[in-house]
Amino acid sequence: MKTLQDFNFKNKKAIIRVDFNVPLNDKFEVTDATRIQAAKSTIIKVLEDGGSCVLMSHLGRPKGKQEEFSLRHIVSEVINIIGCNVKFVDDCVGEKAEEAVTNLEAGEILLLENLRFYDEEKNGDVTFAEQLSKLGDVYVNDAFGTAHRAHASTTIIAQFFNDNKCFGNLLGREIESIDKVLNNSEKPVLAILGGAKVSSKITVIENILDKVDHLIIGGGMSFTFIKAQGGKIGSSICEDDKMELALDILKQAKEKGVEVHIPVDVVAADNFSNDANTQICDIDVIPDGWEGVDAGPKSRENFDVIVNKCKTILWNGPLGVFEMESFAAGTIALGHSIDKATKNGAFSLVGGGDSVAAVKQFGFADKVSYVSTGGGAMLEMLEGKDLPGIEAILK
Repeated sequence: MKTLQDFNFKNKKAIIRVDFNVPLNDKFEVTDATRIQAAKSTIIKVLEDGGSCVLMSHLGRPKGKQEEFSLRHIVSEVINIIGCNVKFVDDCVGEKAEEAVTNLEAGEILLLENLRFYDEEKNGDVTFAEQLSKLGDVYVNDAFGTAHRAHASTTIIAQFFNDNKCFGNLLGREIESIDKVLNNSEKPVLAILGGAKVSSKITVIENILDKVDHLIIGGGMSFTFIKAQGGKIGSSICEDDKMELALDILKQAKEKGVEVHIPVDVVAADNFSNDANTQICDIDVIPDGWEGVDAGPKSRENFDVIVNKCKTILWNGPLGVFEMESFAAGTIALGHSIDKATKNGAFSLVGGGDSVAAVKQFGFADKVSYVSTGGGAMLEMLEGKDLPGIEAILK
């Protein structure tokens, strides 16, 4: 695996695919700069070697060239985080972009305009990728969030660089962290899968059953498992068409010696709102008209014991509707349990949009071993799929 450390960038221009698809408010200010921060060490390494950086990214889902999606809006935030000046050019291919790159000197950074202003980017157009390739001597992919897409800038461009291509520090860490869970883990290994739907996690569960010792199934998807086993779940979310599959997963787990843990009690609400009436009840006897919205106190205690006897922990998906303060206790308790286990030497990896949002919101981001920056890409790796953006570098 070729990484940034295999190259000296002195007098070289590195064209770096970063993931600066960051949220902006109505004043076009960056509201969460995590992804920019994540690319910093890669950019600094190139500059310290005596090279220059050409940064390319997408932002949002523009239809053609739309000013509201211009990367111009994030330049000041990139300057703040990287700590040096950043030039900007309002195109990403063609004469204007090529001229800006020609004028770029060692130690300087140039940010290109939004790649998705061109349909050719998402279509994986070879000619467009070739145009991008003219803007650098070495291609660095540091955008894990888009590594599962065969886009021009994430995959197709790599073919124009032969051996002059590598993973950036962020993408390298992502690959190593997921590999540590799936292939090089210290046992016991625990996977915690939450969220609303079993259907979105089926292939993940099937792929990791051979690699884990414990599996916690929480959140909305737990009710499909409970109902499949004959429990009464009131008005709780349930995928009736996946109940047979849920039973099959439990059977497979038993055959493989994997212990499956499902909440035993829940916080039930009579309404899907923060000020609903609530009660604690066993998960398999939720009254009609009530729905499970969070893991109950007994479940939190059970999960704490399991988490703290494991040495490798993967967390993907919350245990309740944590966006509502009244239903966040289960997810917060799990965060504390993983924090404690990590302090005692466990390796903990958190990934997936909702889990990442939760650990940031409740202050656990720096208390776990690694927080993944790519939701869809991480899920596909956990499913055992090859990611085109990663394979392109390995060729």
